[in-house]
Amino acid sequence: MVARLLSPPLIRGGWEGLAVRIMKENGTKYLPYNKALTELARKNRRNPSKAERRIWNDVLRMRQFSQHKFLRQKPIAGYIVDFYCAELCLVIEIDGDSHAETIEYDVERTKVLNALGLNVIRYTNYDVLENIEGVSEDLLRWIQSQ
Repeated sequence: MVARLLSPPLIRGGWEGLAVRIMKENGTKYLPYNKALTELARKNRRNPSKAERRIWNDVLRMRQFSQHKFLRQKPIAGYIVDFYCAELCLVIEIDGDSHAETIEYDVERTKVLNALGLNVIRYTNYDVLENIEGVSEDLLRWIQSQ
């Protein structure tokens, strides 16, 4: 499977209408997203959690991880995912303390993302903040297994 990020049109000084096209043997598929979440995603990018900042700066930023491009706070369907790689069809979620209270929501969210052909990997804040090398090694193992 090969995935490519389409260049979105430049509108009113900002990038809007970002569509991701996944090329499959059976045709082209666009991932849906809720335009109402765009501004919230921008706000989230400006105010990342400590764990999000750590994994972004130490592992995912500027194609430093296996030369794959990751996006932060990407609206997909009715959700904003923490990190997204179109090429790998991969979503990385960093679960903070509040996720212990939203297990059912997270399960449903993962089902929706899986139904769109995306793989979801979750790490806890603790994993990222205390064992970033282990997180990086786990991601690399996942990529090599694909």
